[in-house]
Formats: sequence, structure tokens, C-alpha cells
Amino acid sequence: MDKKPKTANAPASALRDLGMQIRDLRKSRGMTLVGLAGRINRSVGWLSQIERGMSEVSISAMHELAQALDVTVSWFFQNGDQANTEEARLIVRKANRRKFDFHGSGVHEEILSPTLSGQILLIESTFAPGTGTGTGTGTGDRDRVRKSEEAGLVLSGVLELHAEGQKFTLRAGDSFGLPREGTHRCFNPTKEPTVVLWVTTPTGY
Repeated sequence: MDKKPKTANAPASALRDLGMQIRDLRKSRGMTLVGLAGRINRSVGWLSQIERGMSEVSISAMHELAQALDVTVSWFFQNGDQANTEEARLIVRKANRRKFDFHGSGVHEEILSPTLSGQILLIESTFAPGTGTGTGTGTGDRDRVRKSEEAGLVLSGVLELHAEGQKFTLRAGDSFGLPREGTHRCFNPTKEPTVVLWVTTPTGY
């Protein structure tokens, strides 16, 4: 049996804030707990714990919730420091990045694109040691279902990529491309963080 990787616990305030966002969005859509849980094939108890800030959310679960609530995952990302309005349309300073911690998967992501309305979205993902996304990674997560083409570049560390029925081991400098339809999962098998730069579309994320 896989052991769940040790990841940093999410701050209680962050879990509560996310839970409130999900609950308020659900109610604004006129959906009940039972209705939303049914749409994503999860239990009502699981969803209730998420909304009350008592459980962490994995990447695949976040994507399922976003799709059911008719928003993108990026809708939940927290804004960084206030950007210079004169350059914000073109430039993203490091301190201004939108950020989100998927504590249930051990992944931290930051959006590098200046706008979410363009045709391309740049995302930097940091996988904590021994963590990943998808089945078989010990997180209880599901494989990610793609809705658009995606590509990536390993900036540092080692990434195990499972796609198209194959397993690939990628190191710093290696890149990959994934077709529009299909599923994939990622895993960091080492004791050091792995950082990956993703290229996708806002609608795909």
C-alpha cells in the first residue's frame, strides 16, 4: 500500500478561505452540497469538509470542482502584491504572481502570465520531495484530465511523467508536449524539490 507523502500542512486560515470560496460559489450557482458532490463523483461528507476548511484539496479535485462550478482553477489563485498598473498588462514581477498551494498533492503553483484572458498561460509548479499528482502517488489524487494541449520544461530536479501509457523520467533541461485529450500524472521521486514550467491555455486550466 502506498504511503501518503509527508507534505507541509496547509495553514488553517488558507483552508477556511478556500472552503468559503467554494461554498459561496456553489450557492451563487444555486447548487446544493448533494448536487455538487454528485457532479464530481465525490461524497457529500468529503465536500462538506472541504467547504468547512477541514480537508486539503488535491489538484485533480480542484479541477473537478472548478469545472462543476463553471470557473477555471486560476479563479482560486491568490493575487500577489499590487502590481504597477502601467506595466501589469505586459509584465509580471515575482512578487506579483498569483499563487496557490495544493497541499493535498504537495504542489505549489504560480501563474507567470500577466493576464488570464490571453491564448497562452504560463505556470510554474514546484513539487515537494516525494509528492505528485494522480493515482499511484500516495496522495489519493486522480490523474489529471486535459482539455487542451500542454507543454512543459523541467527547470530543476527530476520529474516522473506518466502519459500515453508510458513512464518518462525527465531532468533539468528536458521538455515535453502533451496532446489535447488524455490524462497524465506527475511525481517527484527525489529528496529535492522539482520545478516545472508549464505552457497551456486559460481554458485548459
